[in-house]
Amino acid sequence: MPQPRKRLVSLADTPYYHCISRCVRRAFLCGKDPVTGFDFEHRRQWIVDRMKALASIFAVDLCAYAVMSNHYHVVIRVNAKEAKAWDNKEVAERWTQIFSGPILVQRWLANAELDSSELDAVSDILAIWRQRLHDLSWFMRCLNESVARMANKEDRCTGRFWEGRFRSQALLDERAVLSCMAYVDLNPIRAAIADSPEQSDFTSIQERILNPETKTLRRFAEQDDDDVGIPFGLKDYLQLVDWAGRMIQHDKRGYIPEHAPPILQRLGMETAPVLDYLGSKEQIQVNALGSATRLRLLAQRMGKKFIKGVSLGRRLCPEPG
Repeated sequence: MPQPRKRLVSLADTPYYHCISRCVRRAFLCGKDPVTGFDFEHRRQWIVDRMKALASIFAVDLCAYAVMSNHYHVVIRVNAKEAKAWDNKEVAERWTQIFSGPILVQRWLANAELDSSELDAVSDILAIWRQRLHDLSWFMRCLNESVARMANKEDRCTGRFWEGRFRSQALLDERAVLSCMAYVDLNPIRAAIADSPEQSDFTSIQERILNPETKTLRRFAEQDDDDVGIPFGLKDYLQLVDWAGRMIQHDKRGYIPEHAPPILQRLGMETAPVLDYLGSKEQIQVNALGSATRLRLLAQRMGKKFIKGVSLGRRLCPEPG
């Protein structure tokens, strides 16, 4: 049974989340449909453009993304601290880039004279908007609804475009963030539609390689400070993705992982479990990714006896020795 989103998202435990949306009945989001012959390749850019536009409005950072033929992945960092620092005018200006807002707020933005009860009403509305502007569900809603409307208009049809609500996975520590970002960026290689990260179109890894100074993706901190950026180096990350991309060979049951990037040793991650995870064609269905201890703490905070993913957490994010 699906869990309420509030039981899957806990900003007190982590600001990082991996989200996945898939088209209903495996309809084609992008690419060329071999059955109908229709080409939907241009829709990939819809997704990327909308992600970036919303990230500039919401208090969220894009860490990784990959747009595939009938689904997409995105790794997001929710920045609640940033949203709480905005003044009321900035909150209103950001929200009204997406929705028109009530006339009362429009009058307030135009510096119209309002009485105390009207000002109180505006304050209540802005408090709701501030909360929504660092809410994972609202970000994904604004992304998916927009794309669905555009696709349905192009297809001259109505009805559901996405396969229910999006799936989310909490990333509880830097090893989980590193693994999941690489998993997302390696999607085209696992699907055998690209031979290398730089050839993986509509992915964050290609964007980082072709434009290392990109401002639309959260930067790497090069230090252990998550407030500054993703807490590991860009060079380390590129080496990991390149190494894993070369090692993933679905026609061979075994492999001897050699020359693993130093970042794996620094984070205490064994190579074989990392490659098993990064090479998996099917996303492992867990609500959170991290060490067993962090997963148990998350379960306790959410009032649950158990949270799926402990076994994977032990392999991928082992406890420090």
